[in-house]
Amino acid sequence: MAEKKTNSLISFGNVAKNRKATFNYSIIEKVEAGIMLKGPEVKSLRHGRATINESFAGERDGDIWLFNSYIPEYQGGVFSQFDPRAPRKLLLHHKQINKLLGAISREGMTLVPLDIFFNSRGIAKVSLGLGLGKKKTDKRQAIADRDWKRDKARLLRNKI
Repeated sequence: MAEKKTNSLISFGNVAKNRKATFNYSIIEKVEAGIMLKGPEVKSLRHGRATINESFAGERDGDIWLFNSYIPEYQGGVFSQFDPRAPRKLLLHHKQINKLLGAISREGMTLVPLDIFFNSRGIAKVSLGLGLGKKKTDKRQAIADRDWKRDKARLLRNKI
């Protein structure tokens, strides 16, 4: 019998996650946005090869764009070349765009990409967080809380 070849492509779920976003920013609101991609970029995302650790979202020509995200070139014999760090347009409703741009300009907030994922229909989406930057003391408190939770779990596990 021939063995079935396992498919390593991602058709649903997370592709890339920005783990430092919740550490550096206190996220007030989350927004889900579509992302305009070319065919080879989608194929590369399906292989799970993307990073958004240093990326940010901002305004250009009245729209919201994702800057500095890294989607490497697809190595499957496709002739079309693209820039791995090219800005990518995010697809939002006009009301959402106006609300986010107003919050960014007035209140000094930042749009931070939290993760890239494929929804249940297999469409690539970006989860954006409207966040306020944390101060150094807030970060220290977060580290202390995380360490205490880990120590508490270790103590409870060893006690039982």
